[in-house]
Amino acid sequence: MLWLKAFHIVFVVTWFAGLFYLPRLFVYHAAATDDIGRERFKVMERKLFAIMTIGAALAAIFGVSLIVHTPVLMQAGWLHAKLTLVALLIAYHVWCYRFVAAFRRDEQPKSERWFRVFNEVPALLLIAIVVLAVVKPF
Repeated sequence: MLWLKAFHIVFVVTWFAGLFYLPRLFVYHAAATDDIGRERFKVMERKLFAIMTIGAALAAIFGVSLIVHTPVLMQAGWLHAKLTLVALLIAYHVWCYRFVAAFRRDEQPKSERWFRVFNEVPALLLIAIVVLAVVKPF
């Protein structure tokens, strides 16, 4: 079980690294004024999204494996709250994909300033998820 937990944490870190950096790329992409810069951001966003999606999928696989290995966890209220926040994180991930696709089509989906605020969402979710997983308040 400790191996499952270790790999779950490794891939959660991989996923969050992407979730922290991709919206920052959106900030820079939204501010870019030259074609070369915009094309470079398209490539970076596409590659980063692919890597973070692999991290997300493996985090989910190892997380579900932990629950299957220890079904009593499903009785814990903190886990239900954590899984709800993870569902929000998955929705955020999908939202990021929509922005990657919009930028790929040379659309300007939101302003640079809007993306600066959007960039903070994963940090708030990370704090809440880690507190739930470590403190287990209920």
